Amino acid sequence: MARNPCRVAGVNAVAVRQQPARVLVIDDDRELCVLMTEFLASHGYQVSTARDGVEGLEAALSERPDVVILDVMMPRLNGFDVLRRLRKQAHLPVLMVSARTAPEDRIQGLNSGADDYLLKPFEVGELLARIRAILRRTQPSVRRTLSVGALRLDATARRVWVDTHEVDLTSTEFDLLELLCEAPGTVVSRDTIARSLYGRDTTAYERAIDVHVSHLRKKLGESDDLRIKTVRGTGYLLASHN
Repeated sequence: MARNPCRVAGVNAVAVRQQPARVLVIDDDRELCVLMTEFLASHGYQVSTARDGVEGLEAALSERPDVVILDVMMPRLNGFDVLRRLRKQAHLPVLMVSARTAPEDRIQGLNSGADDYLLKPFEVGELLARIRAILRRTQPSVRRTLSVGALRLDATARRVWVDTHEVDLTSTEFDLLELLCEAPGTVVSRDTIARSLYGRDTTAYERAIDVHVSHLRKKLGESDDLRIKTVRGTGYLLASHN
């Protein structure tokens, strides 16, 4: 059996919103659709699916979901064509997913109007972080609280507590911690962090990210129950034993 492009990792963050966000998954991989549907539903999302580009475009225009997860390689109409046609009729947040790793493919997707581009295989925690980042930009009024072990983060009020102690963070430190809280127990890549914090890939921001992580560790007072771990050559993860 081919390797599943989506791997499950433990996630225990909780997002609090008035109504569940609606996610449309457009992908011809039946197994992956089932996995994403079950995982996202377990985190409070309302999920629908479409198995080819034509069906997906029709569903997106009729359902008007909060986020569209759009595969690139599909029958009848590929993801790039779906995105171009969708952009002519509606502006819906779109996260493209693809096994095509060439830089020009990612550039084509972003230039066609995608809000983000995620390579397969991916961790579902990474997918969750990307979706929440898109919703944070497009639905800033939704109140969200993320809890990881003894840590509680109020994304709306931009306040953080460890146990009962409130932690004073800079704006960038808060944004970084929120990103890690959205996918606890899962590695968040340096590129994902750089795009979220600075709007572009790492390169010039390698050292800056390390410095912000170092400051966060000191302010959170790391213990065995709550730690920001470095995964060499990849990124960081927020670990909790609670």
